[in-house]
Amino acid sequence: MSRFAYPWLLSLLALLPVLVHRYVRAYRTGNAPLRFASTIALEGVHSPWTIRGRHFIFGMELLAIALTVLAMARPQLGIEEEEILTEGVDILIALDASGSMAAEDFAPRNRLFVAKLVASRFVEGLRQDRVGLVVFAGKAFTRCPLTVDYGVALNVLNSVELGSIEDGTSIGNALAACLNRLRGSEAKSKVIILVTDGVNNRGEIQPLDAAEMARALAVKVYTIGIGSRGTARVPVRDPNYGTVYANIPVEIDEDSLTRIAEITGGLYYRATDKPSLERIFEEIGKLEKTQIQARTYTYYRERFWAFLAAALVLGLLAAVGGHTRFSRLP
Repeated sequence: MSRFAYPWLLSLLALLPVLVHRYVRAYRTGNAPLRFASTIALEGVHSPWTIRGRHFIFGMELLAIALTVLAMARPQLGIEEEEILTEGVDILIALDASGSMAAEDFAPRNRLFVAKLVASRFVEGLRQDRVGLVVFAGKAFTRCPLTVDYGVALNVLNSVELGSIEDGTSIGNALAACLNRLRGSEAKSKVIILVTDGVNNRGEIQPLDAAEMARALAVKVYTIGIGSRGTARVPVRDPNYGTVYANIPVEIDEDSLTRIAEITGGLYYRATDKPSLERIFEEIGKLEKTQIQARTYTYYRERFWAFLAAALVLGLLAAVGGHTRFSRLP
């Protein structure tokens, strides 16, 4: 951003055409050092290069005046700085990595692959919000603490794999692990997004007890049941035939997930395919959208010295040239 501190001084540039007009008029009206009774003998004689040099000197003088006017107007270059005043939301994603997440009812691959893909896009769309990741199966582990380094969060999220945790579904423990991270948070809004495809069957903490703990800590829980309806094609390891596929009934404890969301002031969603899961994360993002308030400061740096230096150089050259053979004869 650039500006002139005294823009009204630029009106002086209107005098330049007047100076040009006077110079041309003086040159044409014969303000010459020598006069001749007749100019017939001079016909066909070209103006010496010194005459053209005088025009060049006048041009330098004119440009020096213009640059001086610009310097007097004080051109300035502005640099903006932004101060963020609004605190973001603290979000923890609790991702189910149990064996059933290998079910291939979500194109293009399995449930875990699609859940990671959609969650990654959700993280990429955050601004000023801290995000963390808890991965659970038979046990729950914090894989990424709350951070605004979205690159790190995305790398950790993409590294989640099936079979890295003892199998099972410990929803209560997953919520407790998230709450342990959010307990000291001073964010205006604290949110857990729980993604699971099963029924709580492991862990020391019951899901509804964890929900009561979340309510006490003012943490909102959005629960997402992920899985098609009916049966799903799941790869199974057979000792004789290797990997085979079996159709296994989809069992999601929607009643418990709904109750967890109600207790904490969140919402329950059911995702039956990739598009529906994308819409759910998009809706949650809108519900928990941070209203960013910012204060902008502009610092201006003076740039008149460059114009003034150029004007001085041109003025000096014109003055020197005016005292050489380019000057008029007495």
